[in-house]
Amino acid sequence: MKHGFAFGDHIKTEKFKRRRYEDDDAKPLQIRWYMFPVTMVVMGGILLFNLFTVQIIQGEYYQKLADSNRIRSQTIHAPRGVIFDRNGTPLVYNTPGFRFTKNCNPEVDTTCETLPLSQEQALPLIAQESNDVEVDSLREYRYKEATSHVLGYIGQISEEELKSDEYANYLGNDWIGKSGIERQYEQQLRGINGKELIEVNAMGEKVRSLGQTDPISGQDVTLTIDLKVQQAAYDAARDVKKGAVVVSTPTGEILAMVSKPSFDPNLFTLDNTYKASTESGYPDITSMLTDDENQPLLNRPVEGVYPPASTFKIITSAAGLENKVIDKNFRMKDTGILTVGEFSYANWYFTQYGKTEPEPMDVQIALARSNDIFYYKLAEMVTIDKLAQMAGRFGLGRELGIDLGGEVTGTLPTKDWKQENIGESWYLGDTYHYGIGQGFLLATPLQVNTWAEIIANGGTLYQPRFLKNGDPKALGQDFLSDETINLIRGGMVKSCAEGGVAYPLYNYKVKNDKLKIDGKNYIEDSSGSAKMTRIPVACKTGTGQHGTEETLPHAWITLFAPAYKPEIVVTVLVDSGGEGSAVAAPIAKKVLDAYFTKE
Repeated sequence: MKHGFAFGDHIKTEKFKRRRYEDDDAKPLQIRWYMFPVTMVVMGGILLFNLFTVQIIQGEYYQKLADSNRIRSQTIHAPRGVIFDRNGTPLVYNTPGFRFTKNCNPEVDTTCETLPLSQEQALPLIAQESNDVEVDSLREYRYKEATSHVLGYIGQISEEELKSDEYANYLGNDWIGKSGIERQYEQQLRGINGKELIEVNAMGEKVRSLGQTDPISGQDVTLTIDLKVQQAAYDAARDVKKGAVVVSTPTGEILAMVSKPSFDPNLFTLDNTYKASTESGYPDITSMLTDDENQPLLNRPVEGVYPPASTFKIITSAAGLENKVIDKNFRMKDTGILTVGEFSYANWYFTQYGKTEPEPMDVQIALARSNDIFYYKLAEMVTIDKLAQMAGRFGLGRELGIDLGGEVTGTLPTKDWKQENIGESWYLGDTYHYGIGQGFLLATPLQVNTWAEIIANGGTLYQPRFLKNGDPKALGQDFLSDETINLIRGGMVKSCAEGGVAYPLYNYKVKNDKLKIDGKNYIEDSSGSAKMTRIPVACKTGTGQHGTEETLPHAWITLFAPAYKPEIVVTVLVDSGGEGSAVAAPIAKKVLDAYFTKE
């Protein structure tokens, strides 16, 4: 059949071309249809992989994260150990209280603000379900100023302390001992905190308790301190502006230690509603920290250094006797004054009264009268080297190792020391001053107390200590002969008897029927209307010159009693107080009264 003219080949050609274009357009459509399911499969695989990772591989991590948002750990603070005196009397208490912690994460190695709260301050916050209030055990010092320098105080740990190895296991909101026994025995006194696990809701509010670990209280500590003697020493020094009292046994147990001015340690540990004691005159912490003149936080018995003055004549006597420069038969005339070139060195008796001792003096009379001429010349005879050597054996120029912290060494001058520190040679005048405890010599009240201990116990230097824990530790012994000890003891007894310089202790006696009369250490005295017991006392006073001529000297006394069977050693320093006999001796006498009349 023939095609018509109008359509012919043209129509056939059109059909062929249309069919070809349709095939080309289908290829992109087919690719799109394949891409969609592939994409879905890939995305599904990724989702499944992530789901597997979250639930299986990292499931434990995310479970902990969820629990940490739902479960919190709250610290239950452990009470610190109690500190007792030697008779079992508690010196510090733990009292129930609260603390406020602001923006605190104790697990982080940094401190946060923590403040003690009173019950009145804490209860409203607890009612508001505040997470910043914790139940705590606050520290209360019952005897306040009387025991403050011995016990010390506690405070919040600092960032510097947190970084030290000593506090490696502490947290940023922990409170620690900052001074005194609290600081020295921190590791024993510190308890082990407990924890409570609590469940909270999305608002951070407590839902329920999930359990707890109870805290463990710190270890109790028993000291050598006798509270009655400690209180008596503090009361005896009540009117002293600056000074120190040290009381010990002859073997180094500290019975009392007082530093003036004192402070109320409760200001550091109780909440701000606490009313500070008025005895010290410091109503708040700021007033204490800003008193640069009196420095109430300075523990003068172990951290204060002073010229020991005539108390050092104990050591000069020992140096002369042990080096065979003098003996019991040696005598020296009192000339009243010595002149060396343009310089003169006078005795106090000559300076004040224009008099000299009527008879040549042996070492006991020289001690009893505290004669400077005798000790100027004796120091020259001994030589500075041997004098310094003996002073070192008595414990000067080194730490004695008392368990309190902050102890200083004092100054033990030598020829080399002066050249290195002053840039000058040693002169005869330096030796003269050395012999009477002046010049470059500096000692702590604790060191001076050990000098009397050594004579009292028969020649042993014991480590002073507060912890009641067994036998004493000897730091030095057998460096004094019995003859030396007996001669020095005899001179110290005469110093506290008529004719000596310590007149407040002449004929010392107390009323106590329980003292066993032996005719030597405890002597019955019926001279008055009441039956009394006379107790011989061995002592050495000192008047330490310092500053200008207008400055009052430091008043010293160190003593032990009974003289021939000692039980107690007492040292008193009154900073810029005047003469040792007039100022320090009456304070020491009150301490003896308290000791020998206590039940």
